[in-house]
This record gives sequence, C-alpha cells and structure tokens, in this order.
Amino acid sequence: MKKTLLALAGSALISFGMMSYASAKTIDVVASFTVLGDVVQNVGGDHVKVNSLVPANGDPHDFEPSPDDAKAVKEASVTFLSGEGLEGWFERLAKASGSKNKPVIVSKGIKTHEMEEDGQTITDPHVWNSVPNVLVWVDNIEAALIKAEPEDTADIKKSADAYRAKLKELDASIKAKFADVDKDKLKVLTSHDAFGYFSEAYGIQFLAPMGLSTETEASAADVAELIDQIKADGVKVYFLENSNDSRLVKQIANATGAQPGGELYPEALSPADGPAPTYIDMMKLNAELIAKAVSEQ
Repeated sequence: MKKTLLALAGSALISFGMMSYASAKTIDVVASFTVLGDVVQNVGGDHVKVNSLVPANGDPHDFEPSPDDAKAVKEASVTFLSGEGLEGWFERLAKASGSKNKPVIVSKGIKTHEMEEDGQTITDPHVWNSVPNVLVWVDNIEAALIKAEPEDTADIKKSADAYRAKLKELDASIKAKFADVDKDKLKVLTSHDAFGYFSEAYGIQFLAPMGLSTETEASAADVAELIDQIKADGVKVYFLENSNDSRLVKQIANATGAQPGGELYPEALSPADGPAPTYIDMMKLNAELIAKAVSEQ
C-alpha cells in the first residue's frame, strides 16, 4: 500500500513538473523596432522572447536588414510591425526570409494623421508618441499573443491589464506636466516631424526641418522659411534626437538663437544602461525635458 501511495505521489509530482514547464514556455517573437519590442515584452511577460530588428538608438525609417534578421523573421511565431508606412524595408526582408506568416500590424484601429510632403499625401507613422495610441497597440498585441498561445490566455491578459494601468498613469502624468505652462511657450524645434501625435495629445507645437521620414531632405528654401517661422513664432528651444543626424537642427538653432533643451527619443529606445530603456521611460524623459525647457524661457 505504501509503495502504491509513493508511486502515485511521485507520478503526481512528475505531472505537476511537466505542467509547470509547459505553462512557463516562451515563444520567439519579432518586433520591428525597440519601442514596439518593449510594449510586446510588457504584454507577453515571461511567455515571449522578443527580438527587435532595429537596435537601440537605431532609425526605424532608414534600416538595412541583415541575413540574421531574415532568419529571425523566418523562425518567429509572431512578427509585430507598427505599420502606417514606417517599416518600408520589411516587405523586402519578409521576402528574403521565406516566411509565410503574415505580420501583425499593431497600429490597426488608431486614428492617424495625414500630411502633405513633396506633393504627396503621407500618413504620419509615429503613433506611439501618444500614450492613448499605445493602449490600442496593447489590445492588438494581446489578441495576437493569445491567438499564438491560447493556453497562456490568463497570464497574458493579466500582464496586459497591468501594463494598461501603468500607461494610463503615464498619460495622466504627462498631461499634468503641461497643464500650468503658458501655452505661448509650448513651441519647440526638433529634427524631423516625429511628434505630431504628441502635439495633439499634450498641446506642444513642434517645428522641424525634415519631414515624417529621416530619409527626406530639406531644401534651402524650406530651411529659410522655417527660420523665418521660428523667429516669428518666438521659438526659443531646440532639441536633438537620439536616432538621427543633428547637424541641420543645430545650424537652424544658430541662425535663430534657439537654445538647447537636450536630446529627445522620438522613435528608438536607449540601451539598457541609458536614460530611456523602456517606452514608459522614453515618454517620461521627453515630457520632462520639454516641460523643463519651455518653463525656463
């Protein structure tokens, strides 16, 4: 009898161990760039291993995929893109990878902006610079991961809900930073048009010499017109961006007398030991730098 009970107990322990192992399994997923990769990681928690194609401080517009990137896409259970024209290089990468899996476009459902650029109507892809838009991302990521890992639905929902709460708190804190600032001061110069959604959500006016993509080039006439506008609008502060060339914005600042406000992170996280290793850190840093600079005018 004792031997039977011991055998049953051992069998139960083995079964429990196998269940624990199964519940703790992870899947390999790919995200196009670091901002999206961090959001996917927060939603998936321990159940995902995220590979961001564009690295920290990398430009998601001007990215050259490698053979290793093609391999990662081929082997991924799910691939996440922001969409709206951001990852113009992905179609070529997907073809090279031979993957048959359709990528998940996380910006689906977001109300986007359109702008005229070089005679064409272009959608602004920088949706993540508004926290409410990233809440839409979370919904789409959660649904895709549950579809890929239905056995882990409860854990994924729990992680997604916890992250939603943090994002809502972040959104409220950013709005509070600018609530008492003189609206006439909420004007800044940056390198390219990456902050349109930030502007709509939080009331800051951004001026920039380059368009929605860092691959665009500002003409001499465009730069001269921008300099005149900066002077007319009384823009006193300029910011560098971590993921692109700062020479042009510095030249414009020298011509207008605008003073440096620091370095913003519009579309790429810093390395883990940097000032913006997560999406929440990035948004907090950008808001703090802008609020401090405009308040000190």
